[in-house]
Amino acid sequence: MPGPSAVQVRIDQRVRMRDGVHLSADVYLPRGAGAAPGSRVPTVLIRTPYNNASTQNIRKARALADAGYACVLQDVRGRWDSDGAWTPFTAEPEDGYDTQAWVAAQPWSNGRIGMSGRSYLGAVQWLSASRANPHLTCLAPQSICVDYLTGLVRPGGAFQLGVLVNWGLRVAGRTAQTIDFENWTELCRTLPLDDIPRRAGRDLAFWRDWLHLPAADPYWASIDTRPHWGSITAPAFVMGGWYDLYAPQAFDQVNGLRRHGGSAAARQSRLIMGPWPHHLGSDLESSPRTGDIDFGARAAVNVNALERAWFDRWLKGGGANAPEPPPLRLFVMGVNQWRDEREWPLARTDWQRWRLHSGGQANSARGDGELSTHAPGGEPADTFVYDPNFPVQTLGGANCCSPHIEPWGPYDQRPVEARSDVLCYTSAPLEADLEVVGPVTLTLYAATDGLDTDWTAKLVDVSPTGYAMNLCDGIVRARYRQGQDRAQLLTPGAVEAYEIDVGVTANVFRRGHRIRLEVSSSNFPRFDRNLNTGADPASDAEIRVARQRVLHDRAHPSHLTLPVIPPGS
Repeated sequence: MPGPSAVQVRIDQRVRMRDGVHLSADVYLPRGAGAAPGSRVPTVLIRTPYNNASTQNIRKARALADAGYACVLQDVRGRWDSDGAWTPFTAEPEDGYDTQAWVAAQPWSNGRIGMSGRSYLGAVQWLSASRANPHLTCLAPQSICVDYLTGLVRPGGAFQLGVLVNWGLRVAGRTAQTIDFENWTELCRTLPLDDIPRRAGRDLAFWRDWLHLPAADPYWASIDTRPHWGSITAPAFVMGGWYDLYAPQAFDQVNGLRRHGGSAAARQSRLIMGPWPHHLGSDLESSPRTGDIDFGARAAVNVNALERAWFDRWLKGGGANAPEPPPLRLFVMGVNQWRDEREWPLARTDWQRWRLHSGGQANSARGDGELSTHAPGGEPADTFVYDPNFPVQTLGGANCCSPHIEPWGPYDQRPVEARSDVLCYTSAPLEADLEVVGPVTLTLYAATDGLDTDWTAKLVDVSPTGYAMNLCDGIVRARYRQGQDRAQLLTPGAVEAYEIDVGVTANVFRRGHRIRLEVSSSNFPRFDRNLNTGADPASDAEIRVARQRVLHDRAHPSHLTLPVIPPGS
């Protein structure tokens, strides 16, 4: 007969928030915790909208209790067994703070609290950390942003449609929602965008907020952690993946705390970035395979073990007095090796300008588009027609949240590059390895015949076989070219300069490989289609075909800025 469990379980503990709403928490304790003097233990708090009683959560809570931690699994407000109304993000700062205060007051708690979790479970960490509960000792957020306007809802000003339809509709109610819709792509093609929830049988107030609230609305500031770095005293172990949609903001997080954190401990925050998508892997180990590519055994990391070591340090061990390893651990694709670094971007970066060239026929990978470090000459512009009825299809990349609906990770981009509305600028085969680690940007001089449009950019590693592996990509909505807080429509035909954030990467382009830049005007259904009319994107249903020009002559030196790491450095 098996012996008694070493874990005590207390189900549905009602935790009162400051406004009187009660949230439900399940508590897992080491046997004897709080029963005698000296038996109080540190706590790992996990707050989730996805059911605190899931098998994965229970398995993790029991493992933590076996390791000497209390684990509190809480359903967030309005979800599952918790009371109140569900609105993503808005209640999490105060609810997180109040829950931490409740944990610290329990007889089994020694007052030291760490937080754990991925995606929304990471969001609740940052949002509560901004309120600076003194008992919050450390964080371990995975795969999440801290600025929801630019990181989730409207990167570059375009509506991040795929994830917001996929995720937003599934969390529309109190429990998990099955969306009975046979064709997700067709659902995403619904116009106007305002009608998508209704077509899927939902009525979502937060969908309307995401679509309509301007950047200056206080809603966005209320869920933005960046202004609060100086108030956060808890160090964070940030975990992310190069093919996660939040990869750029993972570096914002570690830089924010290391440079501006409110304590010496916060300034010891760390980051690990692997060749992973939004989901880092199972409870035990990240997967070495993402999309098409198997990155090898080195890419398989025991994420839980790393997190446990972090908790042991800050909740049980020496904390700020422990030896500090290099703060950044980065997986470099192409050579499939881990590198330890001390800053981001890397101090030794050679910021190289790779310039766009062509004879005016860069359409598709079969065209004459070239990418080189040579200065531009008197070159003709490249042109293409962007028809929102036939947008460029998303093919992998930094997507979320169901890869069977919208694939994530690296895929062969040749089907996309066969289109005439995708301009391809390709380097000559490299004579030596070229290591690119850091943020990538595109300065694009372009014009359209309408009042608004989108410009997209994608960095691709082309092997000698022709396989075209996407690394990172970005978008800018023309009306927001000066920033999302000041929309400005275009003058048809006028040339404008656009700065496109293409994302972050770490990749060695091997000798014989080629660097390719794709430029187009759509990436659907990851982003909504710009209808080119200049009307309100949320309520517009009129489609207008746009005629696009990309310039790269002496007066308009369009160029890709690559963060090149000198060899041997």
